[in-house]
Amino acid sequence: MAEAIREAAESATDFSWLSEGDTVLIKPVVNSGNPYPATTNPTAVRAVAALLKEKGADRVIVSDTSGIENVRFFRNRLTGSSRELMTRCGIAQAAEAGGAELFFPEEQGWEAFFEDSPASGSHWKASVMMPKIVREVDHIVLMPRCGRHILAGSTLGLKAAVGYWRTDTRLEYHHDAATFHEKTAEGNTVSSLRERQRLVLTTATQTLATFGPDKGYMTEPETGLIIASEDIVAHDMVSLAWLLENQALAPESERSASRDPYKSQFVVNLANRVVTRWLGGMGSALTAQRLIRKDIDTIWDDRALNRAYRLWGGIPQVTISPANEMVPTETRQKISGMVSLPAATV
Repeated sequence: MAEAIREAAESATDFSWLSEGDTVLIKPVVNSGNPYPATTNPTAVRAVAALLKEKGADRVIVSDTSGIENVRFFRNRLTGSSRELMTRCGIAQAAEAGGAELFFPEEQGWEAFFEDSPASGSHWKASVMMPKIVREVDHIVLMPRCGRHILAGSTLGLKAAVGYWRTDTRLEYHHDAATFHEKTAEGNTVSSLRERQRLVLTTATQTLATFGPDKGYMTEPETGLIIASEDIVAHDMVSLAWLLENQALAPESERSASRDPYKSQFVVNLANRVVTRWLGGMGSALTAQRLIRKDIDTIWDDRALNRAYRLWGGIPQVTISPANEMVPTETRQKISGMVSLPAATV
């Protein structure tokens, strides 16, 4: 797999942005301590870290802050540990084996964050609180997973930005839930990300096709994909198409509302209020806006992506370019069709 990851990365970027002595932040997804595909693939983290070092990076830093269910990080209180969760899922060991070091903003305290502003016209009321480490690095490589999400419908590249945010930013995100999906895209427009993010790479040899983000029905197609792009929007278009294909592989029994609760408006709204209570207390939970779910039958149904198209200046023209001969022609053609605008809208 390491060679396939290398091929995917080198087909997506020529690394001309990387100079000798640069520092690169790898941002995986460690929402919990559960193994891949609930978290980023450790083999991929090791391979990308080693590749960056080979290409001339002086320091490679792997960093994420886990979800509120597992890590409660407040101004004067911290319970749980992203470091422990990253170790449990194997990413910490893989990162260090690839020559990277680990960094966890929560361990630096509440003041280890700065205010960064999303694009004008954003639905965010306040600035997004980002970890200062992102201003101290030269480049960022985002390494999401491909999975279902009980609140968002999917968790891909755009959704991974939550792992940067301080708890107060996460509270606004969940409390003002009427624009939850739009804020997902808008949170990626802060200058610290737009100026530094060079590559988005997802190992999708397995997906979490139902429930999510930390558990669900795992699919492992005969031929898995490694999705890499310099454009996070193009990346997420392909990643969502692949997730939809994998959802079709799940047994019908796993696709019922009881096993895939994103299909239930009641459960989605209730679950968001529970998360809001963890973030801000019962008062915040009681006053939280309603989180509205939407069926995602095609990539054009996704609200976060639809907002991203406007923020990034339009729908990118996606070209599926296999990095090797392992991707079946049928799979390439199917995904290409799914990410091409329907004829009626062209």
